[in-house]
Amino acid sequence: MDKFKTVLNIASKQTNLGFGLVALLTAGGEQIFSSVVFKCPCNQLNFLYGMVFLLVPALALLLLGYILSKKTWKLFTGLCQRRAKLCRWKRLVAAGTVLFQISTTALVAPSSWVAVALLNGNYYECAMTGINVSAYSEHVCAGRSSVVQCQEELYTFPCGSSKVPQAERQDVVLILRAESQILGWLLIASIMLSNLLLTCVARCTSPISYLQLKFWRAYAQEESNMMDLYTAKHAKELAERNLKSFFNQTLPENIITPLNKDWQKISSLYKFSTKDHYYSTLHRYVETFQEMDNGMMRMASVKSSEPADDNPAVLTFVDDGRMVL
Repeated sequence: MDKFKTVLNIASKQTNLGFGLVALLTAGGEQIFSSVVFKCPCNQLNFLYGMVFLLVPALALLLLGYILSKKTWKLFTGLCQRRAKLCRWKRLVAAGTVLFQISTTALVAPSSWVAVALLNGNYYECAMTGINVSAYSEHVCAGRSSVVQCQEELYTFPCGSSKVPQAERQDVVLILRAESQILGWLLIASIMLSNLLLTCVARCTSPISYLQLKFWRAYAQEESNMMDLYTAKHAKELAERNLKSFFNQTLPENIITPLNKDWQKISSLYKFSTKDHYYSTLHRYVETFQEMDNGMMRMASVKSSEPADDNPAVLTFVDDGRMVL
């Protein structure tokens, strides 16, 4: 249970509660895999088997983090249609910045998996007893009465079926477990340190104050939630109108739906500017409307508003990846 206390400490230090929840769920999954699924083969496959359980789930969690990030799909949706604009250096830098922001969020789960797995030690112990490196085998078997036999049967140590004396086998296993836990603590320390440094840099370069940042966070969350509600409601109304028109064979009612270019304007990633007071692309779109010549009110941009993909690092909570596909 000590490793769960460690993950709790990590979760409590996260600025986003969702990060802590992801870390806890990852720790729980690792515990299930370690105690139920993982069975070291205790043969020449030890290294491959142990590394697969240590790294492949982490890779799967990383890919899942990219898939579940709303910001990923805001960046890539329609990217091939505007590839000519991507040749600009500023846009490449902006895209790289957004990818870095997405990666910092997506790395929470895989790093938690690897850290907890190293603290547990089962995967590392299995992998290192099957590694085909003479120098390492001599290192863990040094000082034993039967060094040659220890090196030959090292891969059987996790199962306790070796002919090497029990005390010597246990000493080797303890060394492997200690190395695994040291690596785990180093990984945790590096994660916390990098998180602190990135947060400090982001806050120091913030173009807005602390209280305005809190307001923006609340606004972005409310807008995202209400956008889901309004989208579902409008889609339901449009579907009902079309079905009524089809089955009743009547003319459809007039329902206004935004144009493609209007959707594009509010779907781009937003770049903060101190020259205005907009808090999202939707906010900017609504504040810059004009009346059409036919007398009907229509939302339109008064000035040029090219999609901007380079959010300041401190504003990563906007489109922060909590929405799935």
